[in-house]
Order: sequence, then structure tokens, then C-alpha cells
Amino acid sequence: MSQDCTKKLQTATREKLRKLNFLRGRQVQPGEFWDVVVVTAVDGSQREAYERQISDKIHRKELPLGTQYKVFSDPPGSKIGNGGSTLCALQQLSDAYGRTLSSLRVIMIHAGGFSQRLPSASALGKIFMALPLGDPIYQMLELKLAMYVDFPSQMNPGILVTCADDIELYSVEDGQSVKFDKPGFTALAHPSPLSVGTTHGVFVLDSQEKSFSSEMENASCLHFLHKPSVTKMRESGAVCKGQIGLFPVPDTEFVYTDSAYYVHFDTANSLLNILQELGPLDCEIDAYGDFLQALGPKATIEYTSNIANVTKEESSLVKIRQKIFHILKGTPLNVILLNNSKFIHIGTTSEYLFHLTEDEVLRSELGFLSSAFSVHVNQHSEGSSERCVMHSILDPDCRVGSGSVVEYSRLEAGVSVGEGSIISSCWVSPGLSVPDGAFMHSLCVTHRNQSAFVTVFFGIKDNLKHSVDAPAYLEELEVFGFSLSKCLSIWGVENEALKFSGNASSCSLWSACLFPVCSEQQSSFSMSLRMLQAVLSGSPSPLPKNIRLISMQDCLQCKNLAEMLKFRKGLHDDIKQRRAGK
Repeated sequence: MSQDCTKKLQTATREKLRKLNFLRGRQVQPGEFWDVVVVTAVDGSQREAYERQISDKIHRKELPLGTQYKVFSDPPGSKIGNGGSTLCALQQLSDAYGRTLSSLRVIMIHAGGFSQRLPSASALGKIFMALPLGDPIYQMLELKLAMYVDFPSQMNPGILVTCADDIELYSVEDGQSVKFDKPGFTALAHPSPLSVGTTHGVFVLDSQEKSFSSEMENASCLHFLHKPSVTKMRESGAVCKGQIGLFPVPDTEFVYTDSAYYVHFDTANSLLNILQELGPLDCEIDAYGDFLQALGPKATIEYTSNIANVTKEESSLVKIRQKIFHILKGTPLNVILLNNSKFIHIGTTSEYLFHLTEDEVLRSELGFLSSAFSVHVNQHSEGSSERCVMHSILDPDCRVGSGSVVEYSRLEAGVSVGEGSIISSCWVSPGLSVPDGAFMHSLCVTHRNQSAFVTVFFGIKDNLKHSVDAPAYLEELEVFGFSLSKCLSIWGVENEALKFSGNASSCSLWSACLFPVCSEQQSSFSMSLRMLQAVLSGSPSPLPKNIRLISMQDCLQCKNLAEMLKFRKGLHDDIKQRRAGK
């Protein structure tokens, strides 16, 4: 991207942040902001966590006031995906507002799921991930609202659908604005390399409407492709060539990929009809692939039987897709081409570290800081501009390596954090040293009717979702590049003694009972760090007898939400007091 494009993005982004900052803690006027902000959750426990955090934000005046903030959870039972969440949340909106709903402007942020690829966001939610900007500090919720702050005043009543773990940056020319004023669906589209198109949705546009002459254009979509192959993109006419007006593209060929989309309320009623026809859902529905592929004049029913991109195949999926197709067929899909834009995904530990510490362009565009709402950070540490400390208290004698993130933590004298590591919600005792590439996250749990602490640890690149069929295959599961069976040997644990949570036929690092339950937060971190250091050194370090070990999955089942938020509040109050005393 050229310097001119980057400068335009930076200017446009800073203006959006300024607008939201102006609205935070203010009573908004009608049409000035969203009428309703909806956040979806995977279950009742997650809904409770979200509601509590939103309530705290409103109390601290960190969000615009006068807007209705709603959290809707998926019904118990089968996983229903973000498409199922969309349908169920629509039904709950209809139940709550009745006919009034047809006059409201709603944003729906899908934040369900357990964030297995970024476990520091598992207990309290990806939508509440801290970001290094703003005072009070931004979380992902505020950033999403800031990037869309111009939309409510430019849209007809309806719903904007988006996800919690991505950011869209865009600029438009003076006098232009992104408008959602057409029937059917209207989607945002971003120019992307063909390789990106294989993992996203891709728009096939009417070639007669493509001019690429400005930062923003409106077009009609003939057909929507979901995670297509490069061959499929070419055959469908989705591939564009050359450059986009004044904005050169790295590749001579590119496609337009998806992000957020708007649904006019007349069409939202059609979605409600889908749920009424289907009844209780028993499989995962995709809010992009299963809805948008039904739209546009060239949409065909063939996609309904394609299960190549399905995480878990259910017998009812094809039948449900066919019903969705027949109900939505003929609905227009309008596209807003954001020719100077970026789509950033922050859903994995590697992406999180890269965008918060290494991505200098994004840091410049968003104004990310190396230290946000923190005290006693040693500004003279090596690589200080390449690490990120948020909502934390560090002794001046601490060292944080480049490429590392510390959030919601206390680090005492002499603590050292290696390079490329994540320290989240931890209390680290004096003199401890965290190795490079480590992920360490402390959670409060309720154990035997008392508060206790567990610190989970993994390598940044460990695959927590990879599973084997039985404990006999532990060699295939790796922690920091070492087989799990070798780790158990170092800790003095027999392979046969290792337990897994949940389904016994699906054994993974996520469900492996590896982490000690301790009575104090500091001792929890220290014990888990000793386990990790023993693995890296290859030195036997048997665990204490009768120590209780649980999994990350268990931690979420018995998490003590009140105590985790109490720890964050204690940090917040301490930081405010220390800053005031300077």
C-alpha cells in the first residue's frame, strides 16, 4: 500500500476514533449512534460474563449512553454457528421490541465461541480484548463501534452484522459516505490477493459496473463465493486486474472479499421466517456462506450440498441450506467497494502479537501505544517500541522482551519476560523469568466451593484444537514442540493417569488436565512456570503429590467471573491512584 493510501487511512481512522471518544459517556441523540448494540454469546455463562462487563463499562462511562446494549446467547444444545446466532438473536430482538424493531438501527456483533486459538480471551470474551489506545483503555468492543461510528446516520432501519475478532479500516473521499439505504443485503468489500480469497467470501461483480475510479463505489453482486479455489474465482469472473484507480494493488490480480454486511428490515423478516420454518436448529449455519450464497441473480442451489468447508458435517445441514436458499433467492446483494481499505483478523496468538507489536503500519493508523493505561513501565527496555503493555503495573526493574504483550497483570521486581510471549491476567512474583514464545494466562476458578487459581501455559504456536482419538496417541500432541508424553514424564505423571475433559474420543491440549489448582494467584503462576521451565530444560520436576490438575476446558466451566473482574478493577483503581499521585 502506498504512503498516500496509508496516510488517508490514518487520517480517516483517527477521525472515527475522535468521534467515538466524543460520544463515550455522553447521552447520544436519536440518529447519532446505534439504537441497539447486540452482542451474541455461545451460552448462558458467556452471556453473564458479557452483560457484567458491559454494565461495568456503562457505569464507568466508557460507552455512549442512551443506547440499548443487549447480550443474546444461543439456545442450549447443538452448536449453531454465527448464522444460527443471527437467526436466534433476530427472534429475541423481535420478542423484545415487537413492531418498534422495524424503525431501529441495530449492530449485531458475533462474539460467541471459546477462542481456542487465543485463550487469553476465552473466559471474558474476544469482544473484551484490550487494545493499546484510548483513555480509558479501548477493548475490541469500543474499536468495533469506532470503526462503524459513521454508519447509523447513513443507514435505513436494519441490522449490521459483524464479528468480534476483526477490524476494518477504510477511507472515502470528501463528500462521500458509506450508505446502507437499499433493500436486501448490502456488504462491505475489500480488494485482496487471490490467496486471501480462498479463506474468505468473494464477490462476483457485474463487470459493467466496475470502474475502480474512487476510494468507494457501489456495485451489484451477481454471485457470492464462499472460500473458493483460485480456479473457481477465475471461472466465475471474480478476478479483477490492474490497479484500483489511484490505489495500486500488490498483485496485478485481486478479488473483493467480505467483512460486515447490512440487512434491511424487510429482509430481516425473511430471516425470521427461516427460523420459524426450521424450528430448533441442530447444526452450524454460517452467517456468510449460508446466507450470502443464496443472493444475487446468478445464485444456484448447488452450493447447498458442498460440505468442503464445514467443520462438522450434520445430516440436516443440506436440508436447512436448501430452505434458506429458497426463502432468500432473488434477494439483491449490493456491494460497497472500499478501494482503500484493510481487513485485519485478530483471532490467534500469532496475529495478536504481530498486530500489537510488529505491525508498524497498523500501529500508526490506529495510534497503538507501547504502554497503555499502565504504570512503572521501563521505557528504556530494549525494543520498547516493539512490545505492548496494557492495564498493568510493572516494577521499574522489570524487563519485557520485544514482540511480547503484557495485559491485566502485576509484575514485581526483577521479573523478565522473553521475546514473543503473552502474559495475561497474571501476578508474577519477584525475580521470575518467562521464556521466549510463552503463553501464560491465569484464571480464577471455583474449586470445592472456594476461590482458587489456575495458570495455563502453552507455546505461542501450539495447536490447542488438534485432537487425537485416544490417550494412547499422546505423542501427536505437542507443548512447545515436545510431545505431551515427554512432558508428563518430566512432571512425574504416568500417561495412563492423564485425564481429559469432556468427550473421551477427542483428546487435545484444550481438554488435557495439565494445570495445577492453587490457592493463590502468585503461587499458581510460579508452579506453572516451573513446569514449563522443566520441559524446556529437560530436567525432571515431579509435581507435588495430590495436586489437583484441570484443563483449560474445565477452567471455563468453573470460572469465577466475579473474582477475575475484581482483579482487573483492583489494577484499574491502583493505576488511577498511582497516576494521580505523580
